[in-house]
Amino acid sequence: MRWRRWWPRGSRVATRAPGRPYGVIAPDRRAAADRAEAPAGISEGEWALARARMVQDQLARRGLHDEEVLRAFGRVPRHLFVESNDPYGDRALAIASGQTISQPYVVAAMIAAARPSLGYRSARVLEIGTGSGYSAAILAEMGADVTTIERHAALAAEAVEQLRRAGYGDVRVVVGDGSLGWPEGAPYEAIIVTAAGPSVPKPLLEQLSPDGGRLVMPVGSREQQWLTVVERNGSAFTQREVEPVVFVPLVGEHGFRE
Repeated sequence: MRWRRWWPRGSRVATRAPGRPYGVIAPDRRAAADRAEAPAGISEGEWALARARMVQDQLARRGLHDEEVLRAFGRVPRHLFVESNDPYGDRALAIASGQTISQPYVVAAMIAAARPSLGYRSARVLEIGTGSGYSAAILAEMGADVTTIERHAALAAEAVEQLRRAGYGDVRVVVGDGSLGWPEGAPYEAIIVTAAGPSVPKPLLEQLSPDGGRLVMPVGSREQQWLTVVERNGSAFTQREVEPVVFVPLVGEHGFRE
């Protein structure tokens, strides 16, 4: 059976034939789901101030000085992607399907570490672990061509809606095994894996651009990992460990078992 694709109401979604490791995210074909709502009574001006404080206190003061990244964090409405009375707080937050969204600093550090040599504008970027869609929105705000993979169909469907509400409907959302990557869009200038694996999956290394492509991923056991950066130049790969972290496990053929 052949692959099909359609782009419903501006959203970029991938579909599959039965038996393939990828599934469908199409907002107009799914059952209605609750949408994340910002706490009532807070104006957009107040949210903008909260974002500005987050950028200054949590990112810039910790040594993140990538202006492209800081601008994006100052613009993307995190409160539309999480259900919390303090969406811009300095902590991870629980989301659906037993997953979490990392604190803003961790999201920013990973995006900054994966930054292509020519910047994110028009760069092909693969994200593994869509979650709420917030990280994908940051990447899209910087002008990247983003494909993001989520293994939980309900969570991915919710992320599609939240991305569209926030103005990032061009993000391509795929349901499937993230450890297999998305070869159709390869090679990628950047790959960001938001779940921890025992090692970097071989398919992701193969899909990384040979012209300085960068991959950022937590690598280690289920209990403790190191945030790891891999850079590819031709057939050579260099790898360095940045800092200790704890992420949810990457479950899949080239990750942890269920």
